[in-house]
Amino acid sequence: MNYLITGGCGFIGCNFIRRLFAEDADVHVTNIDKLTYAGSEENLADIAATAADRYRFIKADIGDATTVEEIIAGGKFDILINFAAESHVDRSITSPADFVSANIVGTANLLQSAREHEIPRYVQISTDEVYGSLGDTGYFTEETPIAPSSPYSASKASADLLVLAAFHTYGQDVVVTRCSNNYGPYQFPEKLIPLMITKALAGEKLPVYGDGQNVRDWIHVDDHCAGIAIAAATGKPGEVYNFGGNNEHKNLDLVKALLKSLGKSNDLIEFVKDRPGHDQRYAIDASKARNELGWIPTWNFEAGLQQTVDWYRSRVE
Repeated sequence: MNYLITGGCGFIGCNFIRRLFAEDADVHVTNIDKLTYAGSEENLADIAATAADRYRFIKADIGDATTVEEIIAGGKFDILINFAAESHVDRSITSPADFVSANIVGTANLLQSAREHEIPRYVQISTDEVYGSLGDTGYFTEETPIAPSSPYSASKASADLLVLAAFHTYGQDVVVTRCSNNYGPYQFPEKLIPLMITKALAGEKLPVYGDGQNVRDWIHVDDHCAGIAIAAATGKPGEVYNFGGNNEHKNLDLVKALLKSLGKSNDLIEFVKDRPGHDQRYAIDASKARNELGWIPTWNFEAGLQQTVDWYRSRVE
């Protein structure tokens, strides 16, 4: 298989590429990444060194239609998987235009060139944040109406709609995946878990928004990548698949668990002003992926969290 991956130097993208090379001795990957602050070639340095004949990196911006067209026209790809995205909610509040360019315009460029050059399948990696916020009960399903609350989630919802419209308008073979909060190795330390780990290791205060009662459903990045691989291979064209870990935790409880794992005091917790439009709760119903794709998450949350703590600690201490 010849993959075109966008955003492959970021957290989920690099873990997915690592999975491809671990499982398929014949896989070929072209990785397009803009290398913003959250992406690093170092995340795949070992792949670049050991599989140089099957891995190619191109520094490029998917928001540039001409560049996207040149790359896709110059290759023969079996599948395009779009991980590339600006993804930090806080940054989207202060710089929404960056999110429009990467997440909406970039997706439109990829879709058009993929269609014109007949790439057999396009997979869009999205987020449960497009659904908005839940109350104390219930779960997001693929039928839940989208109701984004931030510029980030609005840009991802817009991209999803472009992808699904390509299926209905042009008959383009597309699949959309939406996932709950990921954790694991290689995540840039602006997101909750790596931020709290790195600050705790440095003995710094851990900023917790509001009262810390916001609830998130957590999934190990390996389980998410397994789901993407199955959806890419066997998902039905024009369908959306949700992936979640059934691991709901209040932010404050999660931070306390991290501190305990690190042998640090809860006194490091510092409550800060809540961010605008902060969704209260996310929770995914992944039964469609289980029933139609045969996907089952394998990581125990406590074990996965400890693995994540150990990974970051090994790079700091």
